[in-house]
Amino acid sequence: MAKTVFITGASSGFGKETAKLFQRNGWNVLATMRAPEKENELAQLDNVVLVSVDVTDQQSIDRAVQKGIDTFKTIDVLINNAGYGVMGVFESATNSQIQQQYAVNVFGLMQVTRAVLPVMRQHRQGVIINISSFGGITAGPFASLYNSSKFAVEGFSEALSHELAFLNIAVKLIEPGSVATNFRNGMEMIQNEITDYQAELATFIPRYTKRTEHLPKASAQEVAETIYEAATDGKLKLRYVVGEDARFYIDLKAKSSEEQYLKTMRG
Repeated sequence: MAKTVFITGASSGFGKETAKLFQRNGWNVLATMRAPEKENELAQLDNVVLVSVDVTDQQSIDRAVQKGIDTFKTIDVLINNAGYGVMGVFESATNSQIQQQYAVNVFGLMQVTRAVLPVMRQHRQGVIINISSFGGITAGPFASLYNSSKFAVEGFSEALSHELAFLNIAVKLIEPGSVATNFRNGMEMIQNEITDYQAELATFIPRYTKRTEHLPKASAQEVAETIYEAATDGKLKLRYVVGEDARFYIDLKAKSSEEQYLKTMRG
């Protein structure tokens, strides 16, 4: 029997490329998104079922999981891809921006995972893949909400990987660097009117990107290939880094003294 993958945020970027890759490799695909009626490419593919899911809505999650079971009998792999970034000055962030960042990136991911676990537990097998970021291991200024949400995903995933190991359910993390997807288009910027931050905010991004501008960046297709590898390699491995810029910052933190790392990030 063909295996089944459940993907959140499959309308674009990593999610869409991953859905197409799994389908090409003979998998059944539950491609979930908020507005499946707007998706044309995936709708034309065999063994791909489009399902409406808002990861902040538990009822929509439960309906999608039941749709997967009714259609394909099981869910072998869950890919928690849905997410976005709120960027800017933390002091200027609204309560709504803070809460929504966590509602999608953290609580939504947890809710989908909890909904799928009974299926995997029944079959005593499965793989849960959470899309994190190198920004879940290293953090920079003006990304406090996004970074902290991904730090939460990292801690949740690592703990859960131990908790589910005896059930033969693996949990894995994908750590992409900068990739040309619509993530940047979907990024929400915090409106800032506090003048003390303006000069630093204006100069930080050029300084930050200059460190890795010479390094090749991963494509969305390469991220999808890494996700597929994590789903199928059977390895006792938690983190999969994609992109040399991601490796640069992860290694910088791991191999520098804390003082040197802090100086580099602030310099």
